[in-house]
Amino acid sequence: MAVLFTVCLITSNLFAAKVFAIGKIALPCAVLIFPVSYILNDCFTEVWGYKKARLVIWIGFAMNLFVAVMAQVAVLLPAASFWTGGEHFDFVFKMAPRVLLASLLAFLAGSTFNAYVLSKMKVAQGGKGFSLRAIVSSLAGECLDSLIFMPIAFWGTPIKNLGWMMLCQVSFKVLYEIVILPVTSAVVRKLKAIEGEDAYDQGVSYNPFKITDI
Repeated sequence: MAVLFTVCLITSNLFAAKVFAIGKIALPCAVLIFPVSYILNDCFTEVWGYKKARLVIWIGFAMNLFVAVMAQVAVLLPAASFWTGGEHFDFVFKMAPRVLLASLLAFLAGSTFNAYVLSKMKVAQGGKGFSLRAIVSSLAGECLDSLIFMPIAFWGTPIKNLGWMMLCQVSFKVLYEIVILPVTSAVVRKLKAIEGEDAYDQGVSYNPFKITDI
């Protein structure tokens, strides 16, 4: 599941190169797969607890950074004279430093906040009401993600347009997770039964940088 989580993060950066439109709403194709990372994050936190979720988030961050950096190296390498795909390769893999920074920071903050909210709600609810905390935590994480990513990546865009883009992205992602919630709930129940785990984060440190505490 941690591998799938990491693959979703890396793939979403590649899918972001294409923008699709439904009526007046235009969204990057990354929204098709990025919400899966939040669904997996909910599973990690619900079954194994905040500490394990935090570790997986940092692993995903490190692998995403590695691929992003190596992609920029690949873009900078001189192309062979007989190769004609340079323009298309650069279009997909070349990321402006500002966009790369926005993507990495937004993911790290949003995913960590998602895990934090779900963990706190689980303790407060006594383990009941997974559906509610999955939706609320995803909404909180997605909002923070967009609040960080959009202003940095699209600096200079009119506030009205920026706000509309943020609203569309968050709404689409949360709706996506609501639709697939029955599957998420079934997976969580199965994981708890197989693993014999149902973590309650009482007395744990929520310091996002304390990754050695697992």
